[in-house]
Amino acid sequence: MLVDSHCHLNYKGLAERQGEALARARERGVTAMLNIATRESEWDAVLAVAEANADVWASVGIHPHDADGHPDVDTAKLVERAAHPRVIGIGETGLDYYYDKSDRGRQRDSFRRHIHAAQQSGLPIIVHTREAEADTLALLGEEMGRAPYAGVIHCFTASDDFARGALDLGLYISISGIVTFRNAADLQATARWLPQERLLVETDAPFLAPVPHRGKPGEPAFVADTLAFLAELRSEDRDALATATSENFYRLFNKAQP
Repeated sequence: MLVDSHCHLNYKGLAERQGEALARARERGVTAMLNIATRESEWDAVLAVAEANADVWASVGIHPHDADGHPDVDTAKLVERAAHPRVIGIGETGLDYYYDKSDRGRQRDSFRRHIHAAQQSGLPIIVHTREAEADTLALLGEEMGRAPYAGVIHCFTASDDFARGALDLGLYISISGIVTFRNAADLQATARWLPQERLLVETDAPFLAPVPHRGKPGEPAFVADTLAFLAELRSEDRDALATATSENFYRLFNKAQP
């Protein structure tokens, strides 16, 4: 049993061969995939894939890159769309100060609206953070103090301190194919000690294809390669880690059914 906890099946590089990619994932033992939305214009298409495939689930959200373009996507709109039976998460959302494609204040406002939607809907939030550790952790903590919610730091590449802060808030941490890269020593060091009961794996496909698929568009089947690398890195049994990360997925995204 394997779960790809974060992929973009409607993005260029996967959308054109979506059926083939889904078949290859199933052949490699992937039993569930979470198809992530990043703009409101994607929501219907992302949902359509989940409606057509029993092993695909959907999220609704606005990526921090697109915060400027979505001032009208408020908490109420997110909560309304999250009521769909195939929507199991809110996001991805968060803060990205590396590219700064949207105003930082608008990113923070959007992020907060998503957290409020998670609090109101009971669905977990899917968090993107890059070069924004302090603000991300501060905002997450402030809102956790206001009302509890669940969530995951997706495609984790942050510091040990950030990881410990996120874990202290009760959040999960998802590891992508970046962990297999030759220059990812810091991430590998963190991945060794992360508690198994808070660990997820993902592809972020069509991005970040792991070794041995570097240079190719990513796809959900490759989560098997990331999982195998992670198991060896952590000196754990591959099948046991696959089962644990899958169980973690369903514990966090508890609206989904195995």
